[in-house]
Formats: sequence, C-alpha cells, structure tokens
Amino acid sequence: MFQAPNNVETRELIFERSSVQSDVASAQQPFICSVCSLKLPKPQSEVALLTALSPFILIILAPDSMEPKVLSSGIRYSSLPSSYVRPESERPKLSEVSDCENVPVIDLGCGDRSLIIKQIGDACRDYGFFQVINHGISKESMEKILEVAHEFFNLPVEEKMKLYSDDPSKTMRLSTSFNVKKETVHNWRDYLRLHCYPLDKYVPEWPSIPPSFKDTVSNYCKEVRQLGFRLQEAISESLGLNIDSLKNVLGEQGQHMAVNFYPACPEPELTYGLPAHTDPNAITILLQDSQVAGLQVLKDGKWLAVKPHPDAFVINIGDQLQALSNGKYKSVWHRAVVNADKARLSVASFLCPCDSAVISAPKTLASDGSPIIYRNFTYAEYYKKFWSRNLDQDHCLELFKN
Repeated sequence: MFQAPNNVETRELIFERSSVQSDVASAQQPFICSVCSLKLPKPQSEVALLTALSPFILIILAPDSMEPKVLSSGIRYSSLPSSYVRPESERPKLSEVSDCENVPVIDLGCGDRSLIIKQIGDACRDYGFFQVINHGISKESMEKILEVAHEFFNLPVEEKMKLYSDDPSKTMRLSTSFNVKKETVHNWRDYLRLHCYPLDKYVPEWPSIPPSFKDTVSNYCKEVRQLGFRLQEAISESLGLNIDSLKNVLGEQGQHMAVNFYPACPEPELTYGLPAHTDPNAITILLQDSQVAGLQVLKDGKWLAVKPHPDAFVINIGDQLQALSNGKYKSVWHRAVVNADKARLSVASFLCPCDSAVISAPKTLASDGSPIIYRNFTYAEYYKKFWSRNLDQDHCLELFKN
C-alpha cells in the first residue's frame, strides 16, 4: 500500500462509491492526491473518475496548505504549489537572461603572481565574482563532495527530517527555502547548513549517514579553507595592502557550508531557487553542478547566466570585503534559478569574520579624497541584521553607511 511521507499530514478515506463524492465535495480547500501527486482544485470530478474503477477505494489526500517541509521528499508536483509562486513583477523573466561570455577565469597555477593579483583586482572591481582553475583542490575531492551530497538528499525523507530545523542559529540543520519564518513566498530549495571550523568542534554533530559524509566533507573543508586564505591574500595585495592585512582584520575566521539541492521544478519561470541577494560574509567559494546551470549574476542592470567551467570554483566577493575595500570591490547581486527537467546541486563554502571583528576600511583606501563609506561595525552586528530580514530586500550594507 502507498505510504505517505511522515511529515505530510494526510486523510485516509475508504468509502463506498456512493458516499465518496459527498465527503470530498465538502472540503473547503484544494487537495493534492498523494498517490498520483496531482493537485485537485475540484476533487469531486477526480474522485468520480477513480471510483468508477471499483465499488470500494482508498484515497489518501493531503490539503494543499500542508506541503511537506522539505522538497526532497520524493513527492512529484505537476504544478507549482501556491506558496512558491512569485508575484508577476518579481519573477525571473528567464527569456531575458543572457549567457555571461566574459566571466573572468583566473588560472591560479600560471606562475605569474603579479598577473594573478592584477586579474583578481580587475575581476573584484568590475564583476564582483570570478572563476578559478588550477586552484590546488583535486578533481577527486570535488567529485566526492558532490557525490556524498547526492547521497544525502536521496536518503529517505524520515532520515533527513531528523536534522530539520528552521532556526538559523543552529550550527547544523537541514532546512528549506531561506528563512521560512520571515518569508511570504518560499524558494524552490532544500539545503544542509554546516558550521565547519573548528572541525573538531562541529564534525561530531554532522550527519552520520551516508557513512562517508564526515570524512569526505571535513577533508574538503580543509582544502577550501586554504584556498580561501590564498585568495584573501591576493585580494589584499590587489588593493595595495600588505598580504596579511585583510586576514588580520577578519580575525580567526569562521567557516560555514551550504549544500544546496534544487529539485526539478514544474514551473521554473514562476519561482527561484534563491532570489537576488548578496552574501553577508567575506568570501564565498562555490562548487557548481557541472551538468546543470543555475547561477545568475547582475551586471550593468542585466542578469547573466554563469555556465559551469570544468573543474572551476566560482568566487564571490561578500559584503565584508565590499566594506573593507571602501566600496572599490563589489559584493555582487546573484540568484539561483531552477530547471524543469533536472535537479541541481551546489556546494557553497563561506569564510566569515570572527564575530568580534571590527569591519573598518583602511584609511589608505580613502587617500584619494573619497570618504569612508561605511561606519565601523562588528561582524556579529551585521550577521544578526542580515538574518532578521528577507533575503531579497535592499543591500544590507545600506544600513551601515556613514
């Protein structure tokens, strides 16, 4: 017999054909049939069709408002649930998006450090993001992290739901959308959020299934952290600062990870995986699904699709580096769109200032007569403000201007 997921409230109805229609007709809202996953705005007509097959039937119905907490529940949707549908003015307008043909791809293994620093500075100033190749992280490590992520999201929903929380303060949680307590419209995404530094503090609370999860992810985190530090050093030098200047300001940096799962979506033009936003941290290192594109960035008022480059990472400048560079480098607006035919995975690693770090642009970056744009603030203050808002509101840095 069909078994509905545990996190979906259901009604089991066993009726003779003559009585089924009157019961379902009395419902005050649409239903989704958990057997066929079809939305039934007028359920009595569907029931009439089904009951013609037998004098007795079992129907399992879930009200449309009782959507499962996670999208990776195995339920197939023939149409987009209403809580995910964006107002028409806020939809992604996918037909107007162009491919980003000139995305900077920087070869970190080229051997010419002065060239690398110049290319990174140009990319941070003109784009706010870039891709890196020959970055020192093995192809095997990149493949393993994506493989174990697929395994996790393919676990039975009952297993995954043991980790579910919508509390953003938790250091390990499975959740959905972005901030479900604040949102009026949800995003077509599930994600596993992990704190990753120090590893000996956080690894014990990570998922123990799949069995390879902890080892695979912890090894990946170590490599990504070192890549992040190398990039921060190059960014620091590109600003004319000492190699360790940014790292010294950021302090003992935290490290978080979001393993994002975007299921195939029945109506991708009506919703987002993540709406337009900037990242609140210092630097983001994103591993994209090599088969399914979804990242888009805003440049010169137009949305551009960033195609995955083989064996590359996408590097995003976060809000803290925009503030520390006195606005010279941009924390770029970006978003994730979804695909009608294929699910997509991405693994985002975030290097974050320590909570007590005071974010203050060096005076040398105002020596050309330009004022210091942002007041001094701690990262703890900024992060609290960021999570108190909807993701797609105005740039959070606007609240910290002088």
